Amino acid sequence: MFTMKILLWVSLFIVFYTYAGYTLIALLLTWIKEKRKIAAPGEGTLLPVTLVIAAYNEEICIEEKIRNCLELDYPENALKIIIISDGSSDRTPDIIGRYSRILHLHEDKREGKVAAIDRAMKFVETPVVIFTDANTFLNPGAVKNIVRHYNDPKTGGVAGEKRVRREGDQDLSGAGEGLYWKYESLLKKIDADCYSVVGAAGELFSVRTALYVNPGTDVILDDFLISLDICRKGYRVAYEPDAYAVEGPSASMKEEQKRKVRISAGAFQAMLRMADLMNLFRYPKLGFLYLSHRVFRWTICPLLLPLILALNSWLVWKNAGTIYTVLLTGQLLFYGLAGLGALLALRKIVFKPAHLAYYFLFINISLYLGFVRFLKGNQSVLWEKAKRS
Repeated sequence: MFTMKILLWVSLFIVFYTYAGYTLIALLLTWIKEKRKIAAPGEGTLLPVTLVIAAYNEEICIEEKIRNCLELDYPENALKIIIISDGSSDRTPDIIGRYSRILHLHEDKREGKVAAIDRAMKFVETPVVIFTDANTFLNPGAVKNIVRHYNDPKTGGVAGEKRVRREGDQDLSGAGEGLYWKYESLLKKIDADCYSVVGAAGELFSVRTALYVNPGTDVILDDFLISLDICRKGYRVAYEPDAYAVEGPSASMKEEQKRKVRISAGAFQAMLRMADLMNLFRYPKLGFLYLSHRVFRWTICPLLLPLILALNSWLVWKNAGTIYTVLLTGQLLFYGLAGLGALLALRKIVFKPAHLAYYFLFINISLYLGFVRFLKGNQSVLWEKAKRS
């Protein structure tokens, strides 16, 4: 029984550490170190920038995306825009072709997002490149707020913020996804203040052009690997919440699951390729953040959650003490709340506490499904896009 108790408390500590504890350590490290000075937006020389957008069958939103880019608060002569529409079979190439200011690259064959981006990079002549998705829309000051970070020569990249647009009170996928990204954005800020963002989101991120390296045309999370490779080289990736990309929520929880499972499969692929970052002797700061924020959450915690429930149930059955009864009651209430969230989701009703518990379990189950897909090796880079509202 003593061994079971120790195993339970260690497991609980690891889960707590992963979701909250490491952030307290990162905040402490940030507090005791010298603060970085960041230029004000538009201060000094505005570096020439290239926006790179990969668009596959985006006729519904591509014109709005182009207009959004043309309306960015940045000098026209310092902002180049490249859009790649490889493999698109709808009106996307025709719509892009109407705009003379856009450098439009198109091939009939679709080889995936990384191949498209890598082809576009051969046409980038500016010192800074910004990647953004075709179905997201940027705030007017996004480019200025990103570029100001490059006054620091140790900044190799900048991660913008992803925001999920709510479609109404009954927006199931948006409710969970929006809360998740608010939490993730907070962690990104804490990581960046401590040392560096550990993995940017493809909706909006930037790198120094000279530091870009093709992560491999078979990768799933290209944004994650490109930005982490820059950290590998000794640079940091800054975080800029005032440069944000707004995206609609998944059209349904089924579509959201499709997206989450793909991302989860990509996460296991990325961890395998970035295994050296777990070496704390070689990468002390980066490794600490990478293990705590990413690896533990993607691998250890999903395994520990059912183990904690099983251990706790066994200890209560063995009359181990009141504290274990209280812990088990708390767990059962949480999982009951998640079950209620799932039932309400079937009726398209959002009750935030229940939906948050449901979405937490939804993410962890997706990690299991993503791991199976990763082992089977059947996650293609030519995935079916999740439909968004």
